Formats: sequence, structure tokens, C-alpha cells
Amino acid sequence: MNRLTLPVYEFLNEEKTKELLKVFKGERTGWVMVGPKKYIFPSNYTKQGEGFYNFKAKSTDIWVMSYPRSGTTLTQELVWMLSNNLDYDTAKTKYLTEKFPFLEFSLFNHPEVTQEFIEMNKGDSSKEKLCRSIARPGYEVLEEMSSPRFIKTHFPFSLLPNILESGCKIVYIARNPKDVGVSWYNLCKDIKTMGYVGTFEQFWNYFQNNLTPWNPYWEHLKEAWALKEHPNVLFIFYEEIQANFLQTTKKIATFLGKVYSDEQLNKLATYLDIKNFRNNEMVNYSELKECNIMEKKTFVRQGQSGGWKDFFTPTLEIEANQWIAENLKNTDMRFPNFNNLDFELIK
Repeated sequence: MNRLTLPVYEFLNEEKTKELLKVFKGERTGWVMVGPKKYIFPSNYTKQGEGFYNFKAKSTDIWVMSYPRSGTTLTQELVWMLSNNLDYDTAKTKYLTEKFPFLEFSLFNHPEVTQEFIEMNKGDSSKEKLCRSIARPGYEVLEEMSSPRFIKTHFPFSLLPNILESGCKIVYIARNPKDVGVSWYNLCKDIKTMGYVGTFEQFWNYFQNNLTPWNPYWEHLKEAWALKEHPNVLFIFYEEIQANFLQTTKKIATFLGKVYSDEQLNKLATYLDIKNFRNNEMVNYSELKECNIMEKKTFVRQGQSGGWKDFFTPTLEIEANQWIAENLKNTDMRFPNFNNLDFELIK
């Protein structure tokens, strides 16, 4: 197969770059906007982007795709468990990052920051090794893995052109953008590869104006929504899992070619219940916390819908609702209206 040409990218303008470097301390050089939709990524994309764009998916791969903080971690563990005959023994003893590598995490490990991580953990060879390993591009890591490979990515479909033609299975998870924004803000504060030091209102403004990584949010979702009828793509909302775990999990299992009893799935529901999931060290990036790359907080937060209400001022909520309504205006995409979480679409 011919090598694909890397999509055109351009650097973010100097003024905005200076502004963002002051609040996103994990990046030291700047950002690029990739392709016609101008997806935004750190400067590492200029060195690694071609490797990701030309990454060859296999028919046996199973992917979980999403915009960040859309219920991705829960979906990964759910998909892995369903695909592996509910193997609790392995799930409880092997990090999710090993079972289900994050394809492009290396983009967010600026060389200067990686060196700081190594210095911070100097003298502990296992921690130094981890600091180096997370800066290694996922396309290299995955090339060494045997099938079936489980792959997490936040790339949109357009930046993974080989994925659909490969015949692999893809579960795409989406979530209420207000909850996404709040969860994304908290993670960007807590993980030093992002190192966000600004306010929530400032962060929401960046998110809404396509200035946080993997944006534009709506283009990301709409690319996936347009493929929801593809036989190898399953588009689900995080709110569906919350509202009816059994029904949604059966749908995912069927998509993966698996069948389980209600009793088995109820046990899985308990295992994945947020109260248990939040305390599961295997899914909470505890290895990054041990190296002081993340704050000693749970990577999995509340896992509930509606947490955005604790962060939005009335003015910001009105602005967000207008933004959401505008972006849903010419599409049939609708987020499930659970727990009265209506986006108050403008008539």
C-alpha cells in the first residue's frame, strides 16, 4: 500500500501561542493545526505526525475512539472485559495502559518535560524507564504487540485514514460537552504533561474556541456520527451506559461478537460501578502518580452526568447552551436527555 501524505499543518499564530504557553506549562514550543479542520496538537506532531497518519490498523484490532474525557477509560475496560471473556484476574493485575495502549500520548511529552520527569525520578531505574516509555510513539509500541491489539485514541477518523479499510472494530464514545469540558479541565490541571494553571472559565473559552488539544470538538464528533451506520463502527453515548448498563453492554458485546448472560453482565456492572472503578489502581494511571507525572488524585473522577453545574456560572451556561445549539442545528445528532440534562436547544 502506498504511503499516505501527511495532512498539511500550520503553526498556531505567535500571539495565541504565547498566551497558551503561559497557562499550559506542559508544552514548551507551541501547537500546530492539522488538516482542513485544523485539529490542534502540540509541537511534537511535526516529528511524529507522519508515523501516526501512516499507522496500519489490523483487522483483528479493537479500538476505542473519543474526544478526551468522554467516558473513554470506562469504555476501554468494558470493551477489554467483553472481548476477553470477562477475565477479572488479568484485569485486576495488569494496568489498563498495558492492555489498551494510548496511541498518541507521546505527542504530549515535550522533550524538555520528559527530561524533567527523568530528573525528578533519578535513581529509581523503573520510574526513569516509565518516564522514557511514555514519550515513545504508540505506533512503535503497537508494532511490537501481538494480535488482537486493543488501542485507545483521541484522534478523529480523518487523521487515521487506514483505520476504516482495515476491517477492525471501532467503538466511538461521546459525552455531553459540558461534562467533557469540566472533566478535561480537571485532567489538564492534574497531569503535568498538560500543566494547566488557568481558571475554568478561561479553559472553557479555549475549549469552545478550538484551542485545547484534539479540538475542534464538534468536528471530531460529527466525523464519527457520519460513520455510525458503518458495520465496523459502534457510536455510543456515555449517558447510554449510565442510564441502561445492561442494554448498552449487550449492544457492545453483540458488536464484538460476544454473548453473555444477564448474571455475568450484572457482575460486570458491579466491577465497573463508579464507586469501585474510582478505587481501581489498574485503571487510574497510578503508575504516573508514583512518578509524580500526575497529581495524587483519581484519574477517574465522579463519572456522573451533570457535574458541570458546579463549575458553570449562569452566564457561562447560557453561552455554552448557545454554542451547543448552534453546532447541533444542522445535524440529527442528539445527546440522550437523561437526568433532565437538556441542552435547551434554541428554537
